[in-house]
Parts: sequence; structure tokens; C-alpha cells
Amino acid sequence: MKVLFMGTPNFAKESLEAVYNAGYEILGVVTNPDKPKGRGMKLVSSPVKEYALLKGLKIYQPEKIRNNVEFINEIESLNIDVICVVAYGKILPKEILDIPKLGCINVHGSLLPQYRGAAPIQWSVINGDKTTGITTMYMDEGMDSGDMILREEVEIEPNETTGELWEKLSHIGGKLLVETLKQIENGTAPRIKQQGEPTMAPMLNKEMSNIDWDEKTAIEIKNLVRGLNPIMGTYSYLNGRKIKIWKVEIVSQEILNVDNGTIIKADSKEGLYIKVKDGIIKVIEIQGENSKKMNIQDFLRGNNIKTGEKFKKIKE
Repeated sequence: MKVLFMGTPNFAKESLEAVYNAGYEILGVVTNPDKPKGRGMKLVSSPVKEYALLKGLKIYQPEKIRNNVEFINEIESLNIDVICVVAYGKILPKEILDIPKLGCINVHGSLLPQYRGAAPIQWSVINGDKTTGITTMYMDEGMDSGDMILREEVEIEPNETTGELWEKLSHIGGKLLVETLKQIENGTAPRIKQQGEPTMAPMLNKEMSNIDWDEKTAIEIKNLVRGLNPIMGTYSYLNGRKIKIWKVEIVSQEILNVDNGTIIKADSKEGLYIKVKDGIIKVIEIQGENSKKMNIQDFLRGNNIKTGEKFKKIKE
């Protein structure tokens, strides 16, 4: 079976590797253009491109795919059977969806119809879900609305971050994609209509990472912190300095008569404790302004943080 693969991040690279190792004929790999990163703004390739280079696969990096006649004609000339799409980052137009003989297949990081959209894994953690999973499906012109093929459910651990769940699901996604291709090749792949009211997983925005100490409960703050780790991290302001908070735990449901965001204890041995709407949280991992991420003990040894000081949400 002749395959065209479309994907960009590490999550997609795991699926590409699984398809390659399963022996499928990969006629091309489509990924996003290299992007400038770091202080030197050096161009960096996507994980999918890096793997494709390693295996000597043909690589395409169009700036756009919609109304890109040259690219579409090139793909049509490959005479492919199926297109595998995993976290590519662009919406496929009908002209591309109609090219492969056996359809376009997507690996999606949720149990559809839950969390259609760009950030399903992140939102499942932010919302405190207990389970999620991977769905493979036939793609149509809608947003993750096509007929499902295979699904696999997994538990979300109470302290699991988006990064950790992302890694776990990426391996499941690769395995499920290979099984999906086998069933399509054998003519046994089901077409299962999505049932129930869909929920959406829109792109994340910077503003949501600014912790609202007055509005959010302890569990909501914890879920937000782990849900945005490692993508952007949450942050707040302490004495005018922007502080990123990467990991917390809930230590008490005691309600104290002080403002939310107030530091209850700051000790390099015992840690940093903050009063929230319905209790107290303890900071485990933190990052000072213009500094690196570190555990709270190291941070407190190098920063003079006092009990009674207050973390604040400041609009930027």
C-alpha cells in the first residue's frame, strides 16, 4: 500500500516511525516549513522532517496547501493509496482529501466526538478528565467529524502533565495507525458514525495561562498548571516580577482569612505554600523571571520570598 504521510511534531513522528517500521511504502512526507528558534533565530526542522531525513524519505514543506496547484499536482502524480495525517497543523482542502484511492486517515488525540479541534490532549488535562484516548478516522471536510475506524482509551493519572500524556498517546497513536492501515488494506476497516454532542478543543492562548487566584479553585489551578506543562506554562506576578509555575500539589482544604494568592509559608526546606479560593497549594517547580526552571527549594534559596507577599494576576 502506497502512503503519503503528513505531520509535524513529535506526536506525529511516532506514527511515521510506526508506519515505516511496519513496511509500508512511504512515497512522501509533508511537514511544516522550518521555523526560526532561539536567540540566534536558527532555522529548526520539525521532528517529522528529522526522521524523514534519517530514513531518506521524500520531503515536502509547502507554505500553504490550499490553492497550491503545483503541490496538489505533485501529490496526485504519486498515485497514492492513502494519506495519513497526524498533527500536521493545516486543514486539508477537498482537492487533497479526494486524491488517495482509499481515503485520508487521521490520528486524533481524543475519544471522538469529544475534543474536536487543535488541542484535545491539553484540554483533557485542563478539564481534569479521568480518561482520554486515540481515535483513527476517515477525514472529511468538517473539523474532526469523519467516520471513526479504531479507538483506544487510556487513563489520565492525577498528576500527569500534558507532556507526559502526549508521549503516552503518541505511542498508542502509532500502533493504532498501523492497525488501521492493515484493516483498510484487508477491506475490514469499519466506518463508525460519531454519536452524541461533540465538544471542542480550540487552540490555547497566552491569556489563559495567567492564573486567576480569585476565580479558580485549587483543583482548577492544579489542572491548568499540568495542562499547560510543557507547552507554555502558567504564570503570575510577585512583587512586579513575572513568575512561571510549572508544578503544584494540593495540600489543604483549610480556608484562611487572607487574600487569595497570599504566600502562607516560604521556607527553603519546607517549600512555598499559597492560599487559594478553597484551600492551600504547594509549589513544586517554578521559574523566576529571566531564569531557568528549577525545584522550589533551589528557587527559595536564591530568592528572598516572604510570608504575606501576594501573587497577583496582572493583565498584560
